Order: sequence, then C-alpha cells, then structure tokens
Amino acid sequence: MFARRPRAAMAAGLLASTAVAGLLTATSADAVVGTAAKDGTYAFTAKLDIGAGQRSCSAALVEQQWLITAASCFADNPAQGFKVAAGTPKLKTTATIGRTDLTREAGSVVNVVELVPREDRDLVMARLETPVSGVTPTGIGFNAVLPGEDLWASGYGRTKDEWVPDRLHYAKFTVGSVKGTSLGLSGKADDAVLCQGDTGGPAFRDIGGRYELVGIHSASGQAGCFGSDETETRKGATGTRVDDIAGWVQTVSSRNLLSRADWKNAAHMASGYFTGSAVGVKRRMDLFVVWKDGSASIYQGADHNDPKYPYSAEYKVAPKGSYWKDAQAVTGGSFTGSGSDGITVRWASGKLSTYTHVDQYGFHDEKVLAFSDTWKRARLITAGRFTANPLRDDLLVLWNDGSTSMYSDTDTNKVGKESQLTKADPAWTEAAQISAGEFTGKPTADLVIRWNDGNTSLFPGVDTAGYHDRIRIRPNQSAWKNAQILTTGSFTAAANRPNDILVRWSNGNVSYYPGVDADGTHGEVQLVG
Repeated sequence: MFARRPRAAMAAGLLASTAVAGLLTATSADAVVGTAAKDGTYAFTAKLDIGAGQRSCSAALVEQQWLITAASCFADNPAQGFKVAAGTPKLKTTATIGRTDLTREAGSVVNVVELVPREDRDLVMARLETPVSGVTPTGIGFNAVLPGEDLWASGYGRTKDEWVPDRLHYAKFTVGSVKGTSLGLSGKADDAVLCQGDTGGPAFRDIGGRYELVGIHSASGQAGCFGSDETETRKGATGTRVDDIAGWVQTVSSRNLLSRADWKNAAHMASGYFTGSAVGVKRRMDLFVVWKDGSASIYQGADHNDPKYPYSAEYKVAPKGSYWKDAQAVTGGSFTGSGSDGITVRWASGKLSTYTHVDQYGFHDEKVLAFSDTWKRARLITAGRFTANPLRDDLLVLWNDGSTSMYSDTDTNKVGKESQLTKADPAWTEAAQISAGEFTGKPTADLVIRWNDGNTSLFPGVDTAGYHDRIRIRPNQSAWKNAQILTTGSFTAAANRPNDILVRWSNGNVSYYPGVDADGTHGEVQLVG
C-alpha cells in the first residue's frame, strides 16, 4: 500500500507497510531496528495483517483480549491523519501474538473485531475475537516519561535489507522530548531505527524483566530502512504517549474482563494486595478466585478510578483439575508483614496452610500451619486485624458446631494463640459467609456475617474479648439470601475506608457495595449481569 513518498511527507510519515508475502525477498539479516529477538522475547508484541495483506502494523497486548496500536494503521488515508471510526474495522484484521518467529506455529492468530480510538492522538485499542493464552500482556506505565530516559522498542517492520521480515526485532532508544501527546525518540545505536511495519509497536520500560508500556510507534525518518529514499538521513522517530492516559487504557481493556467468566462456577473468593505491595499502593485490591473445576485466577486491581471496572487483568494461576479443587475455605491477608498479602487455605484433608506470597506467576512458599482432623471442622475462616499487631492479620474461625475462635499472633509456622469467642451455638451454624473488613472506624477489624435467611450484619471492632455490638445491614429474608460468596476490600479506590463488600450471587451476577458503614450499604455497582 504505501509506496515511497516525497521526502517532505516522510517527516510525519507513518510506518505501516505492505505485507504481501513474497513482494520482495531477502536473506535473513540484522534489522535496522536492532537485534532479532530470541523465541519468546517480548512476546506481547503483535503483528497486524490489515486487509489480507494490504497493510502491516505492529501492536502490543495489554490484556488477554485487547491490543493497543496506532489509529493510522486503520485510517482511510493515513497521510492525511489518524482519525478512525469506532466499531468493527473496515478491513479484515488479524493479529499474530506470541510468535517471535513468524515461520513457526507458536502463539495465536486472532481476528480483531472492534476498534476503540483515542480521539486526541494516533492511538487505538483493538479488541480480539477471543482472549489469547500463554502470553503475558505488557503492563501499563503510570509514571510519566522523562527526557533522557531509555526505552526499548520492538516491532515486525522492515529491516535494512528485508521487506517482510520473519522475526520480531528490538532496540534501545532514548527519549529526546516529551510533548502533550507525543515522544521524540532517537536510537542508542546507529542501526536502531523504526521502519515501515513498526507502526503501533510498543515503546516500553524493562524493569528487571517486568515491562511497562509508555508509548507506541507513530512516525519515523526511516533512514537506512529497506526501500527508503537513499537521500534520507533522518533516523529519529515519534511515538504516541500512553503513560498520560494509562487509566483510560485500563478502563477500555478491562470492560469485558469479568463477563468472560461463568461466575456460577466460582467456588471461593478472597481479596488482598497479591500482585504488589500495599505500601504506598495507588490501586485497588486484587481478587483471588477458585473455580469449581479446580482452576484459579487472580484479577489484578486497577489503577484508575472508574467504579465499573475495578480490575485490569486476569491471570490464570492454576489449571483445571488442580489441587485447588480440594480447598474448603479460603481467605486473603497479611501474614508476613511484608506489605504483600498471602492466602490461607483450609483443605479437605484437614491441612491448614498459608501461601506467604501470591502473584500473577502463581503461589509461593507454602507453610503448613496445622494438619489434623480437628481442622476438618473449620467451616469458615477469615483473616483480619483483630489485635494490636499492625503487621500480621489474625485468623477467625467458625466451626461446624457453631462456635467461633480467634487465633492471634499467627505466623507462617503455626497458628497463634486461640481465644474462644463463642461456644457451640446452633444459631451460628446458619452463618453462610464471613469476612473481615474496615467499616466502622474501630481500632480493630469488623466482621461481616451473612446468614442463610438473608440477614446480614456487621460486628464492629471484634477482638480477643469477642463481639461487642451488632449492626444489621440486611434484614431476615432479604435478597442477600441469594449471595453465594462475598468478600470485603477496597474495590472502589486504593485503601478505601470504609471498605466495600463484593458479592457473587446465585444467578451468576457479580456486584459490589461501596463504602459500607454503620448506616449500611450505599448503592450497588453491578459488574456482571
């Protein structure tokens, strides 16, 4: 599609290229962009085929079902601007993701079914027909890009002697200028140049193997790129900023995140800061979900403040049929004092164990706290700040006979000292859900209990002396009898006080109630259904 343009036009020239296989052939060579990527390197970089070979662009996977790329890739006449209509792309578009070497069959090839353009810059979000698996999306950088900062750039564009390369390439660039919506980039090496076909590819930070997207490729002088004007000497490039609209990117990419799952099959939920420390945190809590088939997911809390989309990504941390099918009760909490939360589990075998750290890569450092038939009778558990220890949560247990106990000073080697809060009581066997949270401003945590008949209450300031008061937030026979699972946490905003209550209902809907306090609930935010 884009033949060589006059030199004057190239200054703002777009980097999309023809993608017809065999149009020109060349032996494999070092790329102008830099280095040929090893298999699996920067696998979040995608190649776009637009119009069955009419155009070729690059993109970045920011969520399993969403890419970010340049709007100009889809514009009717990119030389005249980047405006593109929202909705289905005019030209059939397919994305190849997780295939560093395009001659192999790794990764996924998925249709792009929806475009969501950003009107003020050369940028568009692209929704995939189905989520991809096996590729970790790039993170989104919320910290501002600074002049002089080094970034990595990747893409599937032309090299210095290949028109249609078979392999992803990358190089390091330096930020020369930062403007309202754009970045000025220059290569750190002579052969670091962005070429046609790199349009929409990612410019990102590498923070010890963790990647943060801060921009996408938009335009380049293209000196030295295969097929460029031999008199062209400019190697600088222009990127479109992402760092200043990171919240918008997360809002778009997370809008269908929860609805992809069949929430009737959720068996357990627990909240906490699993994918990052709670110290100085700017985002909302994560949600850990165990499904009835034994698989498990972590939904990462979003950094933006849109109440309808509290999560930004889903990480599959256990497959179907895993040992998580034997989990009988699950709670999240702070067990090490590190600021990053873990998960405590009561298993069908009678084992009580804690994973001191849980993140998008799985479960780390399991510690067995107890293993006996006694713990088979622990029907419900929750972790909360019930004593003065500011570093570690305590464990509250509701037993099969209706008695309740608190274990204070619990660490990662054993359960702590037991304080019996109530003796065996048939009425307490009707308790269906329990969760600890911060609702009333008491020195210690409050306890939420949902009973089988729909009655739901707060017990403010629970401590080793027991329960001191009761605030009913839902009456007997209320609709909350259909609340199958609930958990508490900060889902509206980071470190929100008072906490919110998130509920999975019997019909598979999911919603949460923000800012629950002594006066009850204050509105409902429906997430699924």
